[in-house]
Amino acid sequence: MEATLTDFEGSDEAPAPPASAPRMDARTRMLLEAPPLVVLLRLAWPNILVMMAHSATGLVELWYVAHLGVEALTAMALVTPVLILMQNMSQGAMGGGISSAIARALGAGQRDKADAFVFHSIVICAVFGLFFMLVILFAGRPLYRLLGGEGASLEAALTYSGIIFSGMLLIWIFSALASIIRGTGNMLVPGVVICGGLVLLIPLSPCLIFGFGPIPAMGIAGGGIALLIYYALGTLVLGWYVASGRNLARFRVVRLRWAPAREILAVGAVGAVNTLQINITIAGAMALVAAHSNAASVAGLGTGTRLEYLLPPLGFGLGAPLVALVGTNIGAGQGRRALRIALIGGALAFALTEAIGIAAAIWPEAWLRLFETDPEVLATGTAYLRTVGPFFGFFGLGITLYFACQGAGRLGWPLLGGLLRVMTVLGGGWIVLQLTGSLESFFAVYGIGLAAYGLTIAIPVARGSWFRR
Repeated sequence: MEATLTDFEGSDEAPAPPASAPRMDARTRMLLEAPPLVVLLRLAWPNILVMMAHSATGLVELWYVAHLGVEALTAMALVTPVLILMQNMSQGAMGGGISSAIARALGAGQRDKADAFVFHSIVICAVFGLFFMLVILFAGRPLYRLLGGEGASLEAALTYSGIIFSGMLLIWIFSALASIIRGTGNMLVPGVVICGGLVLLIPLSPCLIFGFGPIPAMGIAGGGIALLIYYALGTLVLGWYVASGRNLARFRVVRLRWAPAREILAVGAVGAVNTLQINITIAGAMALVAAHSNAASVAGLGTGTRLEYLLPPLGFGLGAPLVALVGTNIGAGQGRRALRIALIGGALAFALTEAIGIAAAIWPEAWLRLFETDPEVLATGTAYLRTVGPFFGFFGLGITLYFACQGAGRLGWPLLGGLLRVMTVLGGGWIVLQLTGSLESFFAVYGIGLAAYGLTIAIPVARGSWFRR
């Protein structure tokens, strides 16, 4: 027999805090009692600004690298899906598992449990960081060749990737610390640290790429070094904040146990699969285009999808607060309020990302000419944006509700939505290319995959899938 939402709010799955629980701090009470739209916007606006600034910085670096030539631009198109995969897995997937676990513990008034999650989170992310560092450093060449890299562009990709992935541990620890803080409902401190680091990164990157004074020109390698410096400084500042005791969930060395690790991984590992599906879709699309066209078309698709890569950060801008809000409210037994907040967040995300997609479809070259003027690059990028742009809203909707599902600890539908998108874009796209050889037809299938992803998540969530056993 299926449980109803009312059953869930009073069930063992989301117990109300016991009468003897410690008095909640003001921030947790705000998450539980403030008007949903007000508290969501209050938490989201600094996070959205931070994510936009972070994405803009990546675009600035892409603009710098584009001045090194088509080979360097193609190299960035090869490495970017893998780098963003790591950022999204560490910050959005495993980070969501961390924030969700801490939020539910605080919502239930279990401060000691929240503290235990802090140490376990750092250890888990350190292990993942080291693992992916070794994988990419040893398997980079066949991976980038599979994505269509060859000749000078392949060598440039290996140079850039080798520098970044040698510091992959920093990226994962940085994300763990930021997620620990966000899980308490504090979006401001990670935001200030990220923005402060980006202010440094914007001038540092061109100095290292093109040289300045005594600093020699390092080419594409300079961009990778600048990025590692940014993550190193950010990790130090966030680590100091958590270790100083200022964070609501405190850092304490505890005995490693499977129970808290499992609670983080139950959300984070499944979320990592969902993130992997998103990036496999884009990387696989690039490989299909490379097999049916040339390097200029790959660069055009890579430049176009760079705009698509802005959508997950925007979704994260709304999604990170949703992890804390949904997790805290479900931990406190307020399932109906948690669902209402999630649907409000999804509607806002759809409106924002759809506006971006429509604008890109109407004025594609306004975006593409920021990076390249080669006619073939522009032609492919224009075809992509005009065809796929109108579907961006569904992607933003799905991404945002994916984070809400993390807060609820229910990731089945996001996982299914991601699988359906992979099958539609890569399977259906391969068939279309074999039958027609038309990139425009392939991009139409790509857009349908985005719609399938968003609707597969949104419809079941709106119908109460979180509350069914």
